[in-house]
Amino acid sequence: MRDILIAAGVALLLSMLGTPLAIRLFSRRGYGQNIREEGPSGHHEKRGTPTMGGTVFVIAALIGFACAHLATFTPPTASAVLVLFLMTGLATVGFLDDFIKIYKQRSLGLRSGAKALGQLVVGAVFAVLVVRFPNAYSITPAETRVSFLRDFGPSIGIVMFTIWVLIMIVGFSNAVNLTDGLDGLASGATGVVLAAYVLIGNWQLRNSCLNQLGPNCYWVRDPLDLAVVAAAVLGALVGFLWWNAPPAKIFMGDTGSLALGGVLAGLAITTRTQILLFILAGLCCIITASVIIQVGFFKMTGKRVFRMAPLQHHFELAGWAETTIVVRFWLIAVLCAAAGLGLFYVEWMPKA
Repeated sequence: MRDILIAAGVALLLSMLGTPLAIRLFSRRGYGQNIREEGPSGHHEKRGTPTMGGTVFVIAALIGFACAHLATFTPPTASAVLVLFLMTGLATVGFLDDFIKIYKQRSLGLRSGAKALGQLVVGAVFAVLVVRFPNAYSITPAETRVSFLRDFGPSIGIVMFTIWVLIMIVGFSNAVNLTDGLDGLASGATGVVLAAYVLIGNWQLRNSCLNQLGPNCYWVRDPLDLAVVAAAVLGALVGFLWWNAPPAKIFMGDTGSLALGGVLAGLAITTRTQILLFILAGLCCIITASVIIQVGFFKMTGKRVFRMAPLQHHFELAGWAETTIVVRFWLIAVLCAAAGLGLFYVEWMPKA
């Protein structure tokens, strides 16, 4: 528990104090957000707001995690290092995308093919490494099986597992990216999922098969360190949200949104809760589904289901205030995370 508190506290402090420094630095250098002309008219006043704020909370999370291990004199585990690698790798892809937007002064950065290639390369490296590094009990950070509350069914093989992992990584990094359309929306929505993973990691540690065999125990390699990762990123995100909440003084950019999506996917894979993530991060999935429905329906019929996609912009055009949308979507995110945690704990409830 001390590891979790140190990681979260250090990351929170660094992010809260470091973000205003980044705001001044990025403003001085002209690293401002470009706004799409076809977007809601209310967004045009946000043009020039500093972006790439994700660099602050990614660095803060890494330092917070390192400080937790330095303070407790424990080495980092393979599972945690791999999740942090995934976060940092996707943050790098997002940083390149953001930097090109700023340098070229346009709302589009990397070409879609180049961006997808970057995500696939980082994801493929993670997928290959995550089934290696067995501990003394021959448990690896992940196995080539699909998981819900834990791994189930037979192995799907390394090729199919790699494809499945890539779908999760690319899918959730893009889902958080789509959610990041209003001030503070993605920060709050992903924060509640990270909080859920702090609880999940703690519960898996307390009921680890390595401590005591039981019918519901967990064969998870490094549950405590994964909770430390989730706490470090959560703490850094809360510090960033102080400045990103409406009206935002800085945006996370693709640097932050891709990194957060990677962390969520990485935690789901290494805690063996892959399918559960679709419920825990239900708001991101709903918003992504709105884009898929809008594009698919328009291609088939030439008509739109929503006034604009992603879904949050539909409500903007319907006349909802931005703060109202953000708070209500945060409530949906909390309900989704609570439903996911309820499902996670339900197998421990006494059976009649």
